[in-house]
Amino acid sequence: MSIILTGGGTGGHLTIIDAVVEHLNEKPIYIGSTKGQDRNWFENDKRFKRCYFIDSVTIADKGILGKFLALWHTAKEALEISKVLKQENAKVVFSVGGFSAAPASVAAIMLRVPLIIHEQNAYTGILNRYLKPFAKSFISTFEDSDIKLSYPVKQVFFDKARVRDKIKTILISGGSQGSVALNNFALKLAPYFKERGIRIYHQAGVKNLDKVIEDYKKINVEAKIFGFTKEMPKIIEEADFAIARAGASTLWEMTANGLPALFVPYPYAANDHQYYNAKFLVDKGLAWVCRDKDLKEDIVLDILDKDLSSISKELIKLIEPNGAKNLSKYIENFTINTHL
Repeated sequence: MSIILTGGGTGGHLTIIDAVVEHLNEKPIYIGSTKGQDRNWFENDKRFKRCYFIDSVTIADKGILGKFLALWHTAKEALEISKVLKQENAKVVFSVGGFSAAPASVAAIMLRVPLIIHEQNAYTGILNRYLKPFAKSFISTFEDSDIKLSYPVKQVFFDKARVRDKIKTILISGGSQGSVALNNFALKLAPYFKERGIRIYHQAGVKNLDKVIEDYKKINVEAKIFGFTKEMPKIIEEADFAIARAGASTLWEMTANGLPALFVPYPYAANDHQYYNAKFLVDKGLAWVCRDKDLKEDIVLDILDKDLSSISKELIKLIEPNGAKNLSKYIENFTINTHL
């Protein structure tokens, strides 16, 4: 009997798989895509019994003909993956969405294998929206869902949570791919941070790394600049404030750690979902949000003088630990209780 984990393409989706697999008692099967970041994350991961990578495609941002061809391709891949599900004696398929998830999710529906969908974002993705009526369970931390579970954040973010008050260290993060808009904004702010003695962590993105390092040298400001790192839990722990994109996993990791943030949503995210992720916290008075085009130094300089302790305390209360552990138990129950 096997648990199938599927979905990905981007780090936001794959982070959920990464958190869940840590708590499963038996090694699951992973089904992902040859495109996106799936292989980089899991191809040689010993936590999985086996990994399958297929040539999945997205229907987003395509014309009528493109959508038709993508759906035809997905149906073809679903037929192939249905053979894998039978071979692996699949008892449940857990999908985190993204174009990587389509073939295995459709195959699960075809074979009547229970399908559990986890929606990471405040705005439901196109695949999850279409498949939700056919799923056994639909899980979301942002909206009403079939069961209420905290977002699956790694325990390290809870273990090192702390209440911030004054800003002594700041994190600017455009993710591993980087953000030119955030990089330029950070460089405008850097002299102000230097004047106030605020340390800077800056995730500039792998492609932009050399240029940003050189730009900091030109303005004579010291900063810890990096592209990709596995030390983000430690960096988030050290930071007192963040300026960051609003991917769901990033948002909830910072929330679990009590780190207040100004979120700058990626302007080309599908359905503008990063804006709605940030708005979830902004509406509770626990964050700030600003578009790329509206970024001004005064927005951040006003925040630097605020006491962040009340916001930080409420952030920590907003999410409970063990979200990944509880989600893993819920998935495992389907291998025991087929009537669920």
